[in-house]
Amino acid sequence: MRYLSKARRLEAVQACVLYFFFYSVLGWLYEVFLEVVVYRWGFTNRGVLLGPYCPVYGVGALVFLLCFSNLMAKREPAWLRWVKPVLVFLGCMLIATAIELATSYILEALTGAWPWQTYRDYAINFEGRIALSPSIRFGLGGLLFLYVLQPLFRRLVHCLSSRVRLGASIAVAVLLAADCAFLLFR
Repeated sequence: MRYLSKARRLEAVQACVLYFFFYSVLGWLYEVFLEVVVYRWGFTNRGVLLGPYCPVYGVGALVFLLCFSNLMAKREPAWLRWVKPVLVFLGCMLIATAIELATSYILEALTGAWPWQTYRDYAINFEGRIALSPSIRFGLGGLLFLYVLQPLFRRLVHCLSSRVRLGASIAVAVLLAADCAFLLFR
């Protein structure tokens, strides 16, 4: 097993904090886009926290990285190039749906509700907590994330100097911790 030096571990943690934040903000933007442009419901803060981010998307992104980064990095034979995206799609769909289901129970315990109770209107749903249509979108989003966005974000994060990366990751961690504390203690 290959062990990382302390500096490399710190760099990896900083990158994960920044990835978490990037994808939480992108998730919030996605939710607002759906609400305002697609469904035409008007704007509301789609997150449970004060800031423009949905942490469930950050969690999902980190879980996707944990589960699929080795598979994405592997060189495969030509026949597997067509199978791998299907496996990644199905894996992302299942993982995101499980995260969404768990998050609905956690949010209900903490706040008394979960933000996407509109799933009750979907043809195939479970208690209004998860539904087939969003699960398919999450699978497609996972493909976009792993094949397009993550390579770009990885380059962006690794272009930052170690000092800037450290400062940004600390600032993001403090911001998110304060926002979570406000949610829990209000």
